[in-house]
Amino acid sequence: MLLLRREDFDELLDHAAERGAERCLAHLGLENGHAAKDIRELRDLLEAWRDARRTAWQTTIKVITTGILAALVLGAAIKFELMGGGK
Repeated sequence: MLLLRREDFDELLDHAAERGAERCLAHLGLENGHAAKDIRELRDLLEAWRDARRTAWQTTIKVITTGILAALVLGAAIKFELMGGGK
């Protein structure tokens, strides 16, 4: 049976973890040393997408609300003959 000292085991474990991380980055296409920059850019792109989506929803709600209010004002104007409609 092979017995390892604690220091040797820790070194072996660190080496295995490092190799696993390198293989994972290579599998994702991020092995060229620019992984941190690429991930930051992806996060920025995702945040910009979320902001654009949020703005689109807010604009849609504002347009619908404005349309409803305009229809109500127009309806009230017709109802009270404020648009110049005679009897």
